[in-house]
Amino acid sequence: MNNLQIGYAEKIVNPEMGIAIAGYYVPRFAKGILSDLKTIALAIKSGDDTAIIVSVDNCEVFADVVQAIKTAVQKKTGINGDNLFVSATHTHTGPCLKADRSFLCDEKPIKEYVDYLVNNTVDVCENALKDLKPAKMGYAVGKAPDRIAYIRRYKMKDGTTMTCPPINDPNIDHPIGELDQRVNVLRFDREGAESVVIMNYGLHADTVNGELISSDWVGWTQETLKKSLDGVKCLCIMGAQGDVGSTHVNPTKSDMNDTEISFDNEMKSPGMARFVGRALAGTVLQVYDKVEYNDVENIKIINEKFDVELNVPDKKDLPLAHKYAELHKQGRDDLIPYEAMELTTVVAEALRMVNLENSPKKTVMTMIGLRIGNVALVGIPGEPFTEIGERVKAIGGYDLIMPCALTNGYEGYFPSKEAYDEGGYEARTSRFKPTIYDAIINTSDKVLKELKQ
Repeated sequence: MNNLQIGYAEKIVNPEMGIAIAGYYVPRFAKGILSDLKTIALAIKSGDDTAIIVSVDNCEVFADVVQAIKTAVQKKTGINGDNLFVSATHTHTGPCLKADRSFLCDEKPIKEYVDYLVNNTVDVCENALKDLKPAKMGYAVGKAPDRIAYIRRYKMKDGTTMTCPPINDPNIDHPIGELDQRVNVLRFDREGAESVVIMNYGLHADTVNGELISSDWVGWTQETLKKSLDGVKCLCIMGAQGDVGSTHVNPTKSDMNDTEISFDNEMKSPGMARFVGRALAGTVLQVYDKVEYNDVENIKIINEKFDVELNVPDKKDLPLAHKYAELHKQGRDDLIPYEAMELTTVVAEALRMVNLENSPKKTVMTMIGLRIGNVALVGIPGEPFTEIGERVKAIGGYDLIMPCALTNGYEGYFPSKEAYDEGGYEARTSRFKPTIYDAIINTSDKVLKELKQ
């Protein structure tokens, strides 16, 4: 027997101009709006159980911001705050939510924007609950087209590993890993209201660059589906995307249509966002009418804590790390002897070492699981590599398993085990030891089993 209700609400949450923009290790400040940022809530009710999936157009929604949202939603609606599944779209053209994520910036507008974002997210959660209507759920798995996503870590001919090497670099040998081109699609058909789609795919929302606020390819996917499907609503929930970008390192002429090479040697432009967003919308359209409908008799939500080992720095590496971190904070990256993505890597690595200098050897993180009928969403608080997402999907026992990155917090990169020996931006900057790989997979397995009980 089907026992499902779905509600939807959204709000535009553009910041004031001048605020620091998150996503890179270079100073950027908002100078205009390219496309609107949104906070979206999807309320899911079955019997006495209610969960809310929240999508926020931001690079990273930290645990303290998520907790503020949970507390306020519970106070205003009575819904248990632990039943909120808050996921960032990871756009690299949204405002900073922490002053220490940028530099040379004014802290006041960041704090004001966080309050603004929390208040508006509480409002959309309340409105989504008021919008609950009987619904049925269908699911499908599509295949993303070529030319929109690439493994971004490469083994170079000199034996080194590099994330996002320069375009047409003759030293590039081969990518490290393989893409997972599966696109998970959940379709909710509501009585007397627009349908809602959740699209889950692992790809950095980092195709725009610059100082204009933008929802990146996510906004293009949502708007394309809305126009193509008579107003259908869409939430884009990031899959395992820690090692996946949109740059073709050996592009053809047509790859460069409406596209530029950015300061960090990647293919970025509003045209690139349009191309990726439309292509992924097309993937959804290919399976939209052929979803498999299943009754949803109940839902379940759990939060699972687990221990992780921190990548505490060796004392011998700290003097240079402090030097680079201080130069970066002063805006003097020109005195650090690297450029482009290599500069980003050494700066981020130095900041990781400085931040963990006096930390304990372990910390505790939380993953959230949400079961809707026989479909499961596993919320991971950071950026797992593709390999981790594939391992989670392979656990089985469900019609569909959706690994969801950047959910209920942001703890950085979760690389594969081998990446730590290989090197590259993600592994060198990760706050965690290689044991994080097994910790994420084993905890996902535990979450999925507990959701069945």
